[in-house]
Amino acid sequence: MAIRSIVHIDEDKCNGCGLCVPSCAEGAIKIIDGKARLISDKYCDGLGACLGTCPQGAITIIEREAEDFDEDAVKEYLHASENSAEDSPYTGHSHTFSCPGSRPIDLRETKKSTSACEAGDVSISIKSQLRQWPVQLMLVPVQAPYFENADLLISADCVSVAYPNYHLVMLKGKTVVIGCPKLDDGNYYVEKLSAILKNNNIKSITVAHMEVPCCNGMVKIAEEALRRSGKNIPLKTIEVSLEGEIMS
Repeated sequence: MAIRSIVHIDEDKCNGCGLCVPSCAEGAIKIIDGKARLISDKYCDGLGACLGTCPQGAITIIEREAEDFDEDAVKEYLHASENSAEDSPYTGHSHTFSCPGSRPIDLRETKKSTSACEAGDVSISIKSQLRQWPVQLMLVPVQAPYFENADLLISADCVSVAYPNYHLVMLKGKTVVIGCPKLDDGNYYVEKLSAILKNNNIKSITVAHMEVPCCNGMVKIAEEALRRSGKNIPLKTIEVSLEGEIMS
């Protein structure tokens, strides 16, 4: 093997946010046991497309002895991964994007502003019940203070739009992660949620999803993540109708 440029991931700095995963077109990086890892030298071209997506500065390019980059092997690997995703019970596909607002923020002690709501002759004020940032499952770290001793709400994206009392009934007192089981990578969600459950003391899990069939994938994702975590955590589901009513 020759000495060449290749990605190096500092596990001490990595927080498992996963932003580097979709930025690697070759699929050379995966989240394993809550850390980003290079799964094979031959899948890494050493060009460093993943460098700019790491908020922790955990990824660098180094020179070391490594297997040559194998473009044919990458194509075979990606093709196999696509077929595996199609056969998976968790429908979805990956997206190549990153967000500069992914820095973890604990909002539990933040003073919340109120918003006025009017219904006929009645006017009330409600406060946001959001306890942390970010909320997207693709962006949250696998370990954070707001996950410790938390009641976790796993919410399909559309639920907060459809259900009018989302903040007061579902979100209040909970740490939330949101995602779409149809449009996002369900296999990645299983890995990410499993790592969150393993690395934090989660007290309970609530899965909120819409009545449409594809949204049931969020329940399957949560159940499989819980199984892989090896933990015994109470899990309940809430199904919301298209008319914005709780069905179960």
